[in-house]
Amino acid sequence: MTFPERFSNLPPYAFPRLRMLLDGLDAGGDPVDMTIGTPKHPFPHWIMDIISEHSDGFGGYPPNDGTPELRGAISDWIKRRYDVLRDAETQILPLNGTREGLFNAAIALCPEQQRGQRPVILTPNPFYQVYAVAALAVGAEPVYVPATRETGFLPDYGALPADILNRVAVAYICSPSNPQGSVADKTYWASLFDLAEKYDFKIFADECYSEIYRETPPMGALTVADNKGVDPERVALFNSLSKRSNLAGLRSGFVATGAESIKRLKSLRNYAGAPLALPLQRVAEKVWADETHVEANRALYREKLEYSDTLFSGLEGYLPPEAGFFLWLPVENGEEATKRLWTETGVKVLPGSYLGRDFGDQNPGETYIRAALVAPMAEVQPGLIALKNCIYK
Repeated sequence: MTFPERFSNLPPYAFPRLRMLLDGLDAGGDPVDMTIGTPKHPFPHWIMDIISEHSDGFGGYPPNDGTPELRGAISDWIKRRYDVLRDAETQILPLNGTREGLFNAAIALCPEQQRGQRPVILTPNPFYQVYAVAALAVGAEPVYVPATRETGFLPDYGALPADILNRVAVAYICSPSNPQGSVADKTYWASLFDLAEKYDFKIFADECYSEIYRETPPMGALTVADNKGVDPERVALFNSLSKRSNLAGLRSGFVATGAESIKRLKSLRNYAGAPLALPLQRVAEKVWADETHVEANRALYREKLEYSDTLFSGLEGYLPPEAGFFLWLPVENGEEATKRLWTETGVKVLPGSYLGRDFGDQNPGETYIRAALVAPMAEVQPGLIALKNCIYK
């Protein structure tokens, strides 16, 4: 039996790989899991009432393009958050989580060739793994561009050679970045749009951490694009309720882009999509419209970020994350630090190299570990103290 080779070079996914690393090693204390970014703060209590009120909707097929009310709520949120107008009917598509959109957008929007050659899809390195799978699924060449301390933990796509840039069809960019928590400012976005105009590629802006910040809302891709007069087809914004509202299980996300791109995404969804169940769309309508719970959620994260800053203030190489809920902590070797931390304290983190790929002879995540601050403060605080005392004593 013959199987496709397109995914044969993918490394093991981060979390199965972590299980293999720690297999057979006993925890050195009560386990504290700081590996995965699954929000653990409470979600809005009133959503259960909405599900109950609309539960008969589970009996029918949901609208493939999302309810008009959901598209309208997303359009209103974009206007409030980014001061940008996007038409609810033609420029917005609700998603079954952003992962669906980030993958399917490559299928629907990446051309088979770019200037007569195999297309390139750019991703930050480290990166969210769906970027790489999407590139391989469409036969593009994934190019992993280091996002290091020297580049502000954002990829410097403009430094790539012209022979690569001439083949770029899509560039993924995550801001605030996962795992480092860096934010693309107005200058960064403007330069990226200039590069995209020059070489004629699309920008897929993954902003799912945009609502977890300290004081100042991160600059959004759409805000800069509209101010510069960039064609809406040039940029696709992805966001979701997973982090903003602690509703990762709801799977409510969206993509906002030009009308022609949305038309193509809707066409693909007709054949291979999985829209949210109607009662869940009704929930999402209300959650996108409410900011009170988001502000409370942000305050909980702010407390943990400020505590982390105090705890690690004397650590050489520690850089306070601007946004998001991860710590990107420097170590000599990520895998060794992870094993030591687990066997001596029971705290479980993720080696940074599991989120990246080799670039030349180096993985930009090799000398880092990622710690998620998603649990309540009562769990995070002793976990961080144990981490510091074990790794940085």
